[in-house]
Order: sequence, then C-alpha cells, then structure tokens
Amino acid sequence: MTAFALTPDVSFGAYRVWQRNRDATLRNWKTEFLGIAIEPFAIILALGLALGQFVELDSGEKYVEFLAPGLMALFPMFAATFECAWGSYVRLEMQGTYESIIATPISVDDVITGEILWGTTRALVNGTYILIVATILNPWLHMVDSPWAILAVPVGVLPGLLFSSISICFASIARAMSHFAYFFNLVINPLFWFGGAFFPFDAMPRWVQILGWFMPLKHVVDIYRGLITGNLEWGMLGSLAWLAVVTVFFYVLAVKLMRRRLIH
Repeated sequence: MTAFALTPDVSFGAYRVWQRNRDATLRNWKTEFLGIAIEPFAIILALGLALGQFVELDSGEKYVEFLAPGLMALFPMFAATFECAWGSYVRLEMQGTYESIIATPISVDDVITGEILWGTTRALVNGTYILIVATILNPWLHMVDSPWAILAVPVGVLPGLLFSSISICFASIARAMSHFAYFFNLVINPLFWFGGAFFPFDAMPRWVQILGWFMPLKHVVDIYRGLITGNLEWGMLGSLAWLAVVTVFFYVLAVKLMRRRLIH
C-alpha cells in the first residue's frame, strides 16, 4: 500500500482498532460518561425551559419541543468531533498509538476506519441517550410526538460517520494542538449556530439559508425533526442522499490525508 492508493485497504483490523478504543474508554467510564449523563438535563432546563419562556415561535410550537431535534444532532456531532479531532491527534502525535499499530499487520486505512467507527459509536451513544432523556421527560415537556423517533438511532450512523471523517481530516493536517481552535471556530461554530438547531432555519436571512443548506448539520436536524414530530417529507430522502455523498467524500479524504501523514 502507498500513500496514493486509490481505494481503502480495510480489513478486520479496523474492528481491532475500534475494540482498542472501546476498551480504553470503558476503563475510564466514570469520567467519560458523567458529563454526558448530566449535560442534556442542564441544557433542556436552561434553554428549553428557562430561555424558552421568552421565545415565541411562529408555528406555535414550544421552544423546548423545537429544541429536541437540534440537541439530538448537536450532541452526537460534538462526541464524534472531540473523539476524532482532539482524541485522534493525541493518539497520533502525543501517544504514538498510530505508529505502534501500523507496525503490526494492521494498515493505516484500518486505523483510520477504526477511529471513524469509534467516533460514530460515541455519536450513537450520545444521540440515543438524548432520545431516552427526551422520552423520559415527554409526559411533562412533550418533546417527542411520534414513534418514528426511534429511527433516529439507526439514521444517526450516517452523521456519526460524517463528522468523524471531517474531524480526522483536520487531525491529519494539524501540526499543533492549538490549531484545533481554527477547526472549532471555522467549522464547528458555524454548524452550531447556522444549522437550524437553535433557531428556525426558514426565519434566517436568505444568505444564511443558502450557506446553511451546504452545512451537513442542517440536514441532520431536518431529518430528526421530521422523525420526532412525525412530519415526514420527501425532502428528508434528499437530505439523506446529500449526507451519504458528503460522508463518502470525507471518508476517502480522511484516509488519503492520514496515509500521507503516516507513510513516509
């Protein structure tokens, strides 16, 4: 295999890399999952209930109900991003994990695929937990209106793969931990604010809507909103197709960039 091979060289070794990350996380599960357990409740109380008292939507929907699909998109995005951007960079540059693994029969492509699969797993865990929290609070807050919401779990694989791949792309070109400030400010922050998670997308300025259409988080939020409310539209299939195309592009790019970084 060379740094310029056209197709990924993926084998069962990718699972072994995923397994290694899983085992490392489970050894520290108390610190890993404590914040995840508390944060959704804090966000729902602070934004959905407290701030929501001062927000009136044209649709007549309560803000806490509007917020649920956005949280289901945001929390998995952050999980995948931190795992495959900051976490991957630490394993790449500080711990020497990647160099150690590729000294075995496991390929660079296996390492990156395993990393992306692990980031996707973290995203799915977060997304599933948000859905569970929203369901538990549903008798009081009515955040989930449709049984279709359960499909948000398998659908969450696609954005998990996408955001993990995007993060690996940046980790492959970053030369210092401080460089991730650019990634957060230029990539994650625009997604956070303009992806339709916190504000009605149709109410934003026209130029923001045009720009936001190309942001993957916008399509993730649209899909989750349709599933949670039960308002299924054909446009959701278009969003899935767009996410699938962008995911393939960034996965291939992540593999190629990391090959160039690791193969000398």
